[in-house]
Amino acid sequence: MTLDESRRIRPVSGTLEGDRTAFDARVSSYLAGRTPDTSLINRLGREIVGGIYTPESLLPAEAAMLDRYAVSRTALREAYSKLTAKGLLTARPKVGTSILPKTYWNMLDGDVLNWHLQTFPPELIAADLFALRRMIEPGAAELAAARNTPDDLVRIGDALTAMEGNADDEVKLIEADLRFHLSILKATQNKFINTFSALIHAAMTSTFSISWRGASRDKATRLHQHAMVAEAIRDRDPGLARHRMEVLLDDSFRDVKEGLALR
Repeated sequence: MTLDESRRIRPVSGTLEGDRTAFDARVSSYLAGRTPDTSLINRLGREIVGGIYTPESLLPAEAAMLDRYAVSRTALREAYSKLTAKGLLTARPKVGTSILPKTYWNMLDGDVLNWHLQTFPPELIAADLFALRRMIEPGAAELAAARNTPDDLVRIGDALTAMEGNADDEVKLIEADLRFHLSILKATQNKFINTFSALIHAAMTSTFSISWRGASRDKATRLHQHAMVAEAIRDRDPGLARHRMEVLLDDSFRDVKEGLALR
């Protein structure tokens, strides 16, 4: 099956649609500049990440927290439970609830990463996010080239077609770009790599609008680079797929730096 042929086939069952629904809503909200989620767990998460409550310090007594956030004891304890599961909190009998050191925070958790993205300017974490992508995605492209199925080619081709067809619509272009990269992760047929999908998705969401604006004068080249990655995967050339993904990510990081400079 050629790449052109895969683009003409409608995606079959098992696409990323279901997995993407929640994140796509976040993408649209992020790009529209809307107010972040104000639920208690998200508010507490952002405040912990932002340093309002510092690591290794005790949280205020329960009565003070109930008064501050105007919530029920059940809601507060539920938020504490979820933050504990994410590695941010620990509770000790007769001592209280305290903030764990940052080394315990689960940065692979989508909420924890999003709290960082919502709290700090993109330029402060863009380099770390691209370093993470540089470690994961070239290897994923290499593995996808060796293991892809016809359905994988359909998904990748469909996302690429959507990118090309929406080059002048920022929100749709970013959505298709996200789908392109996540389809490659799925094409590895590796369940452990697939666990990074939410993390990669959140990382890309934070920088895609900046990188595409930085690439505004060279958008055709970036689209062509995506097509060349897809071609190497289709042709089952693992080494070339890895190399082309590395080049694409390096150029995209330069676009981010250009976009930040313009902003």
